[in-house]
Amino acid sequence: MRYLDVDGFPRLGRVGLGTWQFGSRQWGYGDAYAAVTARALVGRALELGVTLFDTAEVYGGGRSEQILGQALGADAARVVVATKFAPVFPLAKVVKKHANASRARLGIDRIGLYQAHFPNPLFGMDTTMQGLAELRDEKVVDEVGVSNYDLARWRRAEHALGSRVLSNQVEFSLVRPDALETLVPWAEAHGRVVIAYGPLAQGLLGCRYDAYNPPSGFRSRSRDFRAGNLRRVQPLLELVQEIAAAHHATPAQIALAWTLHSGPVVAIPGASSVEQLEQNVAAADIALADDEYTALTAQARRPARKPRRFGRRLRAHEAAGA
Repeated sequence: MRYLDVDGFPRLGRVGLGTWQFGSRQWGYGDAYAAVTARALVGRALELGVTLFDTAEVYGGGRSEQILGQALGADAARVVVATKFAPVFPLAKVVKKHANASRARLGIDRIGLYQAHFPNPLFGMDTTMQGLAELRDEKVVDEVGVSNYDLARWRRAEHALGSRVLSNQVEFSLVRPDALETLVPWAEAHGRVVIAYGPLAQGLLGCRYDAYNPPSGFRSRSRDFRAGNLRRVQPLLELVQEIAAAHHATPAQIALAWTLHSGPVVAIPGASSVEQLEQNVAAADIALADDEYTALTAQARRPARKPRRFGRRLRAHEAAGA
């Protein structure tokens, strides 16, 4: 495992564990996943050196936090537990209430990284950040982060907080490369971190699906798996497979390696099995050649779609896997 050194903060393994699927029935994993597989995943992640475990109060209606907290147990004190609150009504007393509820579900005294799950344009940034500043000053929260913010909002959040907003968690992958334009360069210049959710585009970058072999179930409802998009990304998927063969790696590992190669980025893919978790973590040690990274980036940036604007709409982020 390679690590990202952040001033004044624990070392972050370049691959963390996203736990949206813990407690969620959308993926069809069943009750045994939460009772058995989730615990096995967390245990193996700790053995492999994973130090960032990400969840949110909306994942599974709080079940993700409960399952993660139970699986970590006393080990929560030696890793970074990150969670997110939905800033629907982000007055300070409400934000603090949400934080305390998350702490109770997680079974921890302090939240390593507490993140606003999405921007709320109906409230000023000072309002949203006030509760977070108080939580940090009261040592309930170690670091403040945001999610789905564009660069302008990220910078305004820092100004309102009066100190660094350590991270911005955004959808970032070869299929969604927009963070390369502003967020990643700014993070690199200022000692901040981009946390990449959806780094495998819900499995699209695993190269199991194409226009002739579309997925079923939850994935079939995603815009990324529509026939037209599957045809559009075929050249990208073929390039990923070519580079994977050269590295004796899986396509998913190459997709993750590209994300990490981009700058101060930590990826938080989910995992349906311990084997998948192990493959994800191993991707942190794959070193892409400069020409491989450049070719993948050029293919990812093909202007065939409108760029994603982080925080454009106030919406239900669990549906997007945020």
